[in-house]
Formats: sequence, C-alpha cells, structure tokens
Amino acid sequence: MLGTIVNVVTIILGTFLGNSLKGRFSDNIKNTVMHGLSLTVMLIGLSMAIKTQNLLIITLSMVVGGILGEIIKIEDGLNKFGIRLEARFSGEDGNFTRAFVSASLIYCVGAMAVLGSIQSGLEGNHSILFVKSILDGVSAVVFSSSMGIGVAFSALPVFLYQGAITLAASYIKAFLTDTIIIEMSAAGGLLIFAIGINMLGLNVTIKVGNLLPAIFVAVVLTMIFGHLPL
Repeated sequence: MLGTIVNVVTIILGTFLGNSLKGRFSDNIKNTVMHGLSLTVMLIGLSMAIKTQNLLIITLSMVVGGILGEIIKIEDGLNKFGIRLEARFSGEDGNFTRAFVSASLIYCVGAMAVLGSIQSGLEGNHSILFVKSILDGVSAVVFSSSMGIGVAFSALPVFLYQGAITLAASYIKAFLTDTIIIEMSAAGGLLIFAIGINMLGLNVTIKVGNLLPAIFVAVVLTMIFGHLPL
C-alpha cells in the first residue's frame, strides 16, 4: 500500500500548493494551461489506445461497459458524491464537483493506476506508483490552481481504487496475461482520451464515468476471445 499512500499524499500536497497560487494566474493563463493539459491527456490516452491488438474487443468493451455504466449510474454517483462534498467543504467554489470528478477519473483510469497497484501488491515494488505520484502531484498543482480545492478529494477514490487492486492482486495474478493487460490498457486509454475532450470544455460532454466498466469488460472479452478459434 506504500505506493498508493505516497500517491494520495502527493495529490493532496499538490492541490494545496496549486490552490495557494490560484489568485496569481489570469484567466487567460489558466485556460491556456488547461487546454494544454487537455491535449496532453488526449495524447497519453491515444498512445495507450492504439496498442490494442483487437479492435473488436475494444468496441464491444465500450458498448457493454457503457450499458453497464448507465445501469449502475456511475457518473451520477460520482456527481452526487461531489455535490455532497461541495456543500460541506467548498464554500462559494462552484467548480468543486467538476474538479473532484475530473481529477478522480484522470487519476484512477489508466495503465499506471492498474499495473502499478498490481505490481505493488504482487512484488512489493512501488516504482510505477512512485512515478505516477510525481505526475499526479504536478497535475494537481495545475488543476487546483484552475478548478480549486475539489482536486484534493480525488485522493479518496484513488486510495480506495488503487488500494483495492493492490490487496486483490494475489487473487487475480493467474488471469493477467500480457494480452489482457494490453487490451485493458487500450480501453483505459480511450477513456483518458475522452477525459481530455471533456477538459476542453466543448459543448459535448462524454460520460466517462459510465464507461469505466469497459476496462473490466475488456479483461473478460480478452479471456473469451483467447479461447475462440479465430
């Protein structure tokens, strides 16, 4: 759990540092930096997504995952949780929920969160999560300087998500082949790309939260396709 704990601490510290610098940046600087980060997030996601070895798996994962996400209403749950936290802690900061949801998805979705947690649980090697901690801490400074203190509360789902994977790693070791990891990362990459689009503030908003099950659907489909005579 050490890697996850370090990750959580860097997000919180980065948020408070960024929030203390909030009034020192003009709106133009904030918007430009956020757009630049959005493009970077999109690039990271796309670089992960294109590594897929089976587009059919990714397509079906998005379809099935989206249906499951809509049934479970993951996005609504995240928003409601964010609103409750906003009412308790944010004062007049109307960006709290957006900051919490956006940062939570960015920090939780992706190969580094999943693979780093698995490596931490199986081998006690926290190197991937330490690198992720640096990236998350730096981005927390920028995000919080634009969106506020809500970024700090994304540390909670990060702790629960990565901690759960770390603790469960010994039970899923037998199922994680290289192919499964590639397709799971590719699905996560598409979601990261979608987060980048949302961060641009366009008229269309993708419900990335409701697509989260696609990552785990990709695991199941990869296992199924691996036993089919294709």
